[in-house]
Amino acid sequence: QLRPHNPDHKTPGVKDLVYLESSPGFCEKNPRLGIPGTHGRACNDTSIGVDGCDLMCCGRGYRTETMFVVERCNCTFH
Repeated sequence: QLRPHNPDHKTPGVKDLVYLESSPGFCEKNPRLGIPGTHGRACNDTSIGVDGCDLMCCGRGYRTETMFVVERCNCTFH
């Protein structure tokens, strides 16, 4: 049974890619390896997955911003 290094993160699912060897850090920018880093990226404050702020922000902290988005839905009413 695989377990995340941090118990607050979700357990890997059957479709998740899991690395058994150490990989380069993805938090900081590394142009030599083509890693853009995670600084400035949008994250999901309520997610415990890879898009979650705790994981993506690498412990640096983050600022929340509330956005109101209106989208066309192409709905039809009968």
